[in-house]
Amino acid sequence: MRYIFRGLVLLILLGAAALVVYAYVGDLTPRQEEMSLPVAIGGAG
Repeated sequence: MRYIFRGLVLLILLGAAALVVYAYVGDLTPRQEEMSLPVAIGGAG
């Protein structure tokens, strides 16, 4: 019974740590910037 309780506590602590890591790392959105590139339409020759 003691091992089951210890395992549950360990799983809860690992889950809490994973949640904290996800909160910091999971919201890394890339920078967004407007880009305009000229496009040549038509044949080259």
